Amino acid sequence: MINNKVYLATKISLFMANYDRELRIGVDIWRKRKVKKTTKFTKRMKKVQKEAETVLRRAQKEMK
Repeated sequence: MINNKVYLATKISLFMANYDRELRIGVDIWRKRKVKKTTKFTKRMKKVQKEAETVLRRAQKEMK
């Protein structure tokens, strides 16, 4: 776990307090997490959309 949270009391991160510099992260870990969540959400929405389309088509056929 990376400890780069800025605390209200000190107004600096523990990393800054220990090493007197900002932490540099080569990969944006928060962005990866957001991309995974977005991808999962998109897949779920596509599945729901297909199911809704199927139900609507059946209802349309029953009305005829």
